[in-house]
This record gives sequence, structure tokens and C-alpha cells, in this order.
Amino acid sequence: MPKDLFNRYVWLIDTIKRYGKITREELNARWKNSPFSNGESLPRRTFYNYRQAIEDLFQINIECNPSTFEYYIEEGDIHSESMTNWLLNSAAMSNVLSDSREISNRIFLEEVPSAREYLAVIMDGLKANRQIKFNYHPYTRINSTPDIVVEPYFLKIFKQRWYMTGRNVKEDVIKTYALDRMREVTVEQTQFEIPADFDAETYFRDSFGIVFTQGEVKRVTIKASARQAKYFRALPLHHSQQEMIHDAYSIFTYRLRITPDFVEELLSHGPQLTVIEPPELRAMMVNSLQETLANYEKNETAHEKPVGSVIY
Repeated sequence: MPKDLFNRYVWLIDTIKRYGKITREELNARWKNSPFSNGESLPRRTFYNYRQAIEDLFQINIECNPSTFEYYIEEGDIHSESMTNWLLNSAAMSNVLSDSREISNRIFLEEVPSAREYLAVIMDGLKANRQIKFNYHPYTRINSTPDIVVEPYFLKIFKQRWYMTGRNVKEDVIKTYALDRMREVTVEQTQFEIPADFDAETYFRDSFGIVFTQGEVKRVTIKASARQAKYFRALPLHHSQQEMIHDAYSIFTYRLRITPDFVEELLSHGPQLTVIEPPELRAMMVNSLQETLANYEKNETAHEKPVGSVIY
């Protein structure tokens, strides 16, 4: 597909989404001011061709209200909306970066490990409901586990890494695997059906990231400095986040399961936040901080040098 044509699709979607409802005349007026028009109108036939292409490519329906003759984007479920926004943001960012190669030495991006190598293969397995076979080398083991076979249920990206969740056929357990730790990934011929009682949307709903546990959902309360609170407002830790603002701090509450990745996230913010409840999470935080301090004290003692010693 020509790059300019893809950009036109993105422009059309973005314009209609921003205005909510827009007539052909209003859309045409804005089209004339776009970088794609050369000051000319958008032909009706071209507009309908673009609508069809957008539906096929993005799964986005541009509808028309017959009583007002206004065009709008048909709303989907929350997950579909999130997916659409992610696609549009990625497409817009890709277009901007493609036009900025002359300053590429001044743009620094985060790497998404193994996305290019294995993402497409696993997507094929998802689309066809076929088993995925691979070797897996987790960071917690010296040797890799060969010939793992999984029925892929869904993909999730978390902190610049892609993860696949599905049923491990041999163990008959739903597990999550990081794509950057996979090797020799292939799509098998064996097909499967996702159980009717499995809901991918709610599987991680009460988790912070990609670690799943059957543990009880807890009410978590943390106290954050006024400065840190601004970051949490801009990028909430979890969809259940609620805030009570005070003069010098904020109290944030969540409802989720306590998992290791959530504890690590809280620890990463250092003294800018304090866990208030539940007691077990507060104890985990204190214990981790004490172990960290003990580790530094141990290393400082081990590296003490005798007075007057000379290092060659």
C-alpha cells in the first residue's frame, strides 16, 4: 500500500473521531486544508473507497446518520476502542518517524524484544486457532525447556515486551510466556477451541501486569507525594485507581491481586510513596527494603580496605 494512501486513511479516521459527528461538507472543508488535497475536494467515490478500505484494514466502521447526514465512527466495546486507538497512535507515530530520518541520530526509542521475529508467527496461530510449539528459556533457569506446545488464547504487551497467554497442552494449565524468551517458534497443524467459559478480557482484569494468581482481590491504599501523584494521574497504575487529593499528598486506592510485579512497581518509586494497606503488602515492602539495605551494608563491609593499603 502506498504510504500516502495509508496516511490518508489515518487522517480520515482521526478527523471523524476528533469531531465526533461531521457532515460531508464539513469534512470536505477540512480535507482541503490537509496536506493530501492540493486544495481540491475529496471526491465522493474516493471517500466511499476510503471508507471500505478503513473497514477492511482497521475494522473501523464509518457510519452515516440518515436524518442529519452526519458521519461518525461506530463505537465498539472498550477493548476494541483501546485497540483502535493503539493502532492509530502507532500508525501516526510511524508516519512521523518515517519523515524524520534526517534527524534519526537525535531520536531515541525503546526496543521491543523479539516482536519482529515471533509476533507474526504467533498472530498466525491466534487467527487460525492452531497450537504453537517453541523452546523456552526463562531467566530463572540455566537450561531451556524444549518443545513446549501451547494453545494461544491472547497476546498482551506490557512494559515494552510482548507476552502470549494460553493453555500448556502437556500440563493442562494456562500460562503466560514472554516472546523474547522463545526460540524456534512454529505453528502446528493441530487446531483447538477456546473454552466457552474463558474470558480473555477479564483474565488479567484484577492484576497489575502479566503475572496471574488465584489470590484474593485486595483493597490497596498508598500515599503518594504531590509530585508523584501527578504521574499516577497521567498514567494510572491500574484501571481501578481512585484518588483523594490532599494539600501535600494524595491517597490512591486500588482493587487488585497482589503480585510480584506489582510489588516491584511500587518499590521502583522509592520514598515517593508509602503503602498504607493491606498489612501483608506493607510487610512485603518493608521486608524488601530491609533486605536491600542489608545487601548494601554487607557489600560495603566486604569492600572496606585496610588503612594505608596500596592498590596496584
